[in-house]
Amino acid sequence: MAIDRPIEELTIARVHEGYLSGEFTAEELVTAYLERIERLDRSGPKLNSIISISSRAVEEARRLDARLAETGVLSGPLHGVPVVVKDQIETAGLPTTFGSIATGDYQPERDATAIAKLRTAGAIILGKTTLPDFATSWFSTSSRSGVTKNPYDLSRDPGGSSSGTAAAVAANLSLVGIGEDTGGSIRLPASFCGLVGLRVTPGLISRAGMSSLVKPQDTAGPMTRTVEDAVRILDVMVGYDEQDDYTAAAVVSRQDRPYADALQDADLHGKRIGVLRQAFGDAADPDGAEVNTAMEAALAALEKGGAELVEITIENLDEQVGFTSLYTTRSQADMNDFVRARPGAGVPSMRHLIETGQYHEKLDLLEAIVAGPEQPTADAEYVERVLGQTAFQRQVIGIMARNRLDAIAFPDAKLPAPTREDIFADRWTCLTYPTNTVIASQLLFPAITIPAGQTSTGLPVGLELMGIPYGEHGLLALAAASEAVLPGRTVPEV
Repeated sequence: MAIDRPIEELTIARVHEGYLSGEFTAEELVTAYLERIERLDRSGPKLNSIISISSRAVEEARRLDARLAETGVLSGPLHGVPVVVKDQIETAGLPTTFGSIATGDYQPERDATAIAKLRTAGAIILGKTTLPDFATSWFSTSSRSGVTKNPYDLSRDPGGSSSGTAAAVAANLSLVGIGEDTGGSIRLPASFCGLVGLRVTPGLISRAGMSSLVKPQDTAGPMTRTVEDAVRILDVMVGYDEQDDYTAAAVVSRQDRPYADALQDADLHGKRIGVLRQAFGDAADPDGAEVNTAMEAALAALEKGGAELVEITIENLDEQVGFTSLYTTRSQADMNDFVRARPGAGVPSMRHLIETGQYHEKLDLLEAIVAGPEQPTADAEYVERVLGQTAFQRQVIGIMARNRLDAIAFPDAKLPAPTREDIFADRWTCLTYPTNTVIASQLLFPAITIPAGQTSTGLPVGLELMGIPYGEHGLLALAAASEAVLPGRTVPEV
């Protein structure tokens, strides 16, 4: 069977309308996405965003169709929603590679908690998506999958580390996708690929079954084409999980209403948005100037829509971001703890990958992690870095309180998506690329990127809105209101 309507830019609400009206079935939609993957990802432009495809997706769709035909009601909030998942998150019945050539045919026995929640809600896991080895880059370079192409310009990178999810959802190879964000791995590729990408307060979503990079900062999250779809997924994924004690955050947040309710409050009038120009691009750089032009137009649209813009400054921003980074202090211990608990994955340690050469040559962050201490306390400055992080939090929350801000706005990156030539010629490395997404990550703040516009050559530019911990309701309402007045997403011509 084949669906007889275009599947580009479908939303969860529109799909559910189609199922309930009989316009199309879940089996037809899944089949259409699989055909599109074959045509655009495996053939044609060869985006190379999907590592593996579920052999059970069509069968699962048929079961959902039969249940709907029998009961007349959807089986859950994500009934028949095809989802692609970053291959950093374990999935039963599908290999999980972590983007590494060293993991062989590793297949976990059970789903990560976040994936189990999606399945219980009726979602269909369509396939797993590309990422750099163990999520250690802002780019797609992977020993397992090579490089992934950006659907907006095939010579450019889609960003990392949720590279494949960004490219796949942007190219309409799936309805929605799941990424992971430690320092910006959801938001940076989402911004490069014209998507909405949401990072929540760490701990609202369980990380059980998801490889770690900096455990206190890690979180899974949705990557979608609309804010509404991101919220629908978020409502399914959040919650306490005894397998991840960091999800105590979900208890502390005490959310007594669905995040979807926030969309009813979407209005820019009366909202105060701090503008962080320290995070804008270099106006003397043509690429940076392109980002700035798109950002200025987006801010003007927000102001015209009713928001009040407030210029702010964060004292010693670059120095604080640099000092509070824990990648070369803590990551090796967190990553080793994860792989050692999974002997079947065949990776005894991160150092083993470096010593045996089983990693992509352009992963300077992975090399830097392994060159650092195996235990964070071996870094004489570790305690000061952690204390510096909490001081950084207090400083920024104070700025928001004094200025009565609902969020702080800035571009996700100071430059558009780089070319593969730039990456392989070392014009940019992971450690030198000017991304701003680390700000929210190291503050342990929630943040969302939404499409703000494009450069003169058609490359997407993302606007990041950063809120306070546990402030997701207000942040999502602001994002939805902003989405309504911004130029929004342009569909890539793949």
